[in-house]
Amino acid sequence: MPGLYRCWLLQQQTIKQAGHSIMRIFVTGATGFVGSAIVEELIGAGHRVVGLARSVAAATALLACGAEPLRGDLEDPETLHAGAASADGVIHTAFNHDFSRFQASCEADGRVIETLGAALAGSDRPLVITSAIGILPQGHLLEEATLPASGPAAHPRAASEKAANVVAERGTRVSVVRLPPSVHGDGDHGFVPAAIRFAREAGVSAFIGDGMNQWPAVHRADAARLYWMVVERGTTGSRYHAVAEQGVPFHDIAEVIARRLDTPLASKSPEEAAPHFRWFAHFAAMDVPASSEWTQKQLGWTPSEVDLLKDVDRPEYFLV
Repeated sequence: MPGLYRCWLLQQQTIKQAGHSIMRIFVTGATGFVGSAIVEELIGAGHRVVGLARSVAAATALLACGAEPLRGDLEDPETLHAGAASADGVIHTAFNHDFSRFQASCEADGRVIETLGAALAGSDRPLVITSAIGILPQGHLLEEATLPASGPAAHPRAASEKAANVVAERGTRVSVVRLPPSVHGDGDHGFVPAAIRFAREAGVSAFIGDGMNQWPAVHRADAARLYWMVVERGTTGSRYHAVAEQGVPFHDIAEVIARRLDTPLASKSPEEAAPHFRWFAHFAAMDVPASSEWTQKQLGWTPSEVDLLKDVDRPEYFLV
């Protein structure tokens, strides 16, 4: 209820500012962790929001928040095309995070982006898609101009940025927002909660090697504000980094988890990491420090929410 009440307050406080163009914006993933925050930001800025809703529950939540639901899902290209065609802009955040069929999910995301782009081609209506910092080549500070590897070394998730390039060539004003490994805040169900689950199950909070591999991070509210700015002012082909903290050592995340769970903190070798972390081992080893300097300068985006370690160091992150 507090979330719905906040949506209602945002709706009541909406003011049309001088020179501010009100848009009808179609949002996929509108009831998700990041998407729901984006919807709140857009409504607070005075925009009309249409959210893709897979279920009655999702449609009800969108209505309560002041958004218009459009029943359908990512496997329904006709609905996706219709939602985009009737909008002044589109923000695409939905993605199937079933890691057992990750390659297929990435390929499907590329098709969704091409469908949305086709509905907007030839107009100046923006399409904002979602990518990930983690798909970029590791070993150096990652900037907005850094491109994913291509060919055999390409990351499966790079299909999204490849599709963005395709729709840009076809005349769509498409921009990319890259999210870091940790988008944190109340309701987080991503990588930090996964690390907590593994630590709870094993009775030890682990890191790999010296644990100095770095994760960039952003609070979901800061990320939502960036999406809002990009849909209003983003330029074709640009990549924007939703990065508030350039790099948080994984060791420090594991240390907070160990203290909160009252478990030992331990280093694992790469060989030991596989059975401990299982599917999560790749992410626990990820070293992808990233800058958002260009993004902040271009859009005037200034992250202001609590940082990752302070956010995680709360009881809310450890509720079973």
